[in-house]
Amino acid sequence: MMRIVYMGTPEFAVAPLKGLLEMGETVVGVFTQQDKPQGRGMKMAPPPVKKAALEHDLPVFQPESFKTEEAFQQLKDLEPDLVVVTAYGQILPKRVLELPRYGCVNVHASLLPDYRGASPIQQVILRGETKTGVTIMQMDRGLDTGDILLMREIPIEPRETADSLHDKLALLGKETLCLFMEKLKKGEIIPEPQPKECRFYAPLIKKQDGQIHFTESAVTIDRMARGLTPWPGIFTTFQGKTIKLFGIHVKEGSGGEPGAILSCTPEGLTVACPDGQVVIAQLQAPGGKRMACVDYFRGHPYNKDDRFE
Repeated sequence: MMRIVYMGTPEFAVAPLKGLLEMGETVVGVFTQQDKPQGRGMKMAPPPVKKAALEHDLPVFQPESFKTEEAFQQLKDLEPDLVVVTAYGQILPKRVLELPRYGCVNVHASLLPDYRGASPIQQVILRGETKTGVTIMQMDRGLDTGDILLMREIPIEPRETADSLHDKLALLGKETLCLFMEKLKKGEIIPEPQPKECRFYAPLIKKQDGQIHFTESAVTIDRMARGLTPWPGIFTTFQGKTIKLFGIHVKEGSGGEPGAILSCTPEGLTVACPDGQVVIAQLQAPGGKRMACVDYFRGHPYNKDDRFE
């Protein structure tokens, strides 16, 4: 019987945990980040992995970090043979990586070595990739640099959003982890060292990354709209206000003065870019509701010289 400790925090990490349980694996404990205030009322809310663990009566631990003796001892007392990490959100020190018999493995949402880092799902869309996948990796002290143990890939659909790709990769992460466990027990896992170099990194997405400029190409703006959905979303400035934008797609047509409004119809608001046009279906002004652009501009007329930033 292999004793497994699972470490994960967001919704993406729930499916792989459930996969282990559905296989009948012995998960002796779950480590996750601490509860955080959420929503308008800023009430303390547990992370998704904690909710899933408690539903299955699993012991849950929420240390601030593994730098403390208490946190390390909690892990050590569980006597893990294997630690599985999926989007945990903490760096594991050397003594944690070396504690289990089979070490620590990470379920990473990209085809390593490309897109090492915190935002691989968003970045593959932002960069216009046509495929991605999940890598099971032996963790070392580097940033997603350990040996590749198993990898599976899927195509990225032309209108894929970060939201839809997240769900597909979470399911693929579950399937890949279960396959890894089967192969591990049969002694069929052959570690493959990663190349040191990677084409692109995937840094943490920040709220300000959602600001678009119509001096960018229409394709770039479309990728931002899809890659930054649902968070942080995209926004720009119009008539001195910060406006959130929804439902963007590229429209055939010649370019124009960046940010100029070319038309406003039930289809949406057509805005010029240097190399083409984009259509915005909906927007949300400060303090207002999300609504169709044509409805918003009935009550907020624009001048022909008005420009988006």
